[in-house]
Amino acid sequence: MKDFCFFLYFSEAMIQLIRDKAKALLSGIRKVRMFRNKYVVAILVFLVWIVFFDENNLLAHHRNKQRLKALKEQRIVYREKIEADNRKLEELRSGNKNLEKYAREQFYMTKPDEDLFLVVEK
Repeated sequence: MKDFCFFLYFSEAMIQLIRDKAKALLSGIRKVRMFRNKYVVAILVFLVWIVFFDENNLLAHHRNKQRLKALKEQRIVYREKIEADNRKLEELRSGNKNLEKYAREQFYMTKPDEDLFLVVEK
């Protein structure tokens, strides 16, 4: 009789263990059950397509945003250069003395009776 009671006790412990395993398995199956719904599958396929395979995927979108940022920075630099060139142009148009000064400094131009000496510092 003792052996029989031990067998029953052991069986109930085994049954409890089997029940716990079954519950864990069923909860996993319930999670997979949502993939049986055709709408969920369609939405997941659509999201994967948009994120990875589409012409305008997220990677291309990120790359385009970085390129746009670089182009905006270049635009600022070029606008500053244009403003500096416009100021220089207005200065040159203001009179012959400024034009002569610019020609002498930038292009080393001289009058016919002048000599030009360049001092190069090393």
